[in-house]
Amino acid sequence: MPQTLAPPAPTPAQAPAPGTAPDPELRALAERHGLTVSGARPSLSEYTRQLWHRRHFITSFASAKLTAMYTTAKLGQLWQVLTPLLNAAVYYLIFGVLIGTSRGVPNYIPFLVTGVFVFTFLQNSVLTGTRAISGSLGLVRALHFPRASLPISFCLMQLQQLLFSMGVLGVILLCFGQMPTWSWLLVVPALTLQFIFNTGLAMVMARLGAKTPDLAQLMPFIMRTWMYASGVMFSLDLILKGKHLPQIVVVLLNGNPAAVYIDLMRFALIDTFKASQLPPHVWAFAGGWALLMGVVGFVYFWKAEERYGRG
Repeated sequence: MPQTLAPPAPTPAQAPAPGTAPDPELRALAERHGLTVSGARPSLSEYTRQLWHRRHFITSFASAKLTAMYTTAKLGQLWQVLTPLLNAAVYYLIFGVLIGTSRGVPNYIPFLVTGVFVFTFLQNSVLTGTRAISGSLGLVRALHFPRASLPISFCLMQLQQLLFSMGVLGVILLCFGQMPTWSWLLVVPALTLQFIFNTGLAMVMARLGAKTPDLAQLMPFIMRTWMYASGVMFSLDLILKGKHLPQIVVVLLNGNPAAVYIDLMRFALIDTFKASQLPPHVWAFAGGWALLMGVVGFVYFWKAEERYGRG
């Protein structure tokens, strides 16, 4: 009597791959009973709505992280101001005194401190954003919430830290004869645009850092190079004057988003920093960078929403 052979087991190529959509019958059954795929990425509009509903969590998380950062230090929250001030003092000694970049720059100390504070806001937003997912895996795996809450919270934390520093910057400006004027109100739109830019960039780095944790070790070197190209310790206008550089280099330096936001803050706060020192169409550059990075960063981060914390 002929033997009936059992059908061969499906090969790996025939077996359904993990994460693939269920067959039509299962899909219809799930839809009939209101079931959804676990961890599925919501639509962009739904994701935005979820983030808005978590706005109180985002602000509370940012404040809590900022408070916890200095709880073990004896000077506590004072380090929020001391750290950028000490950096500014080191840059003044090296660049302003030894190298002489202060020559030709009126009110060099307010000029330098403004640049250091604004770039520190950008730098810390990027560095903390890079670790937003990879450094919070316990929270990501334990609770369900829009993961974009984390990079947004870290950027909001850096904004709060900058606002503390702005109080000290105001005292420095007054000590060097910079009286409050209507132009100081330009700080609000300038910081708003920079915050949007920082947040978008932090979201890009958060997704990249979640996939490649070693990126967090590389970013400080990239940010230091970016700082030297942004006119933090010297005037880009004076450096470029009389130099016969290719036009593309001039455009890239003037359109550098870090330099753009630093220049806007200096123009708003320092009387001797004139409009002639600003690159052409500076507000258009500031708004364009904020819109571009904010939209691209948000969409890029959302695209990988269901993969954060997996593996």
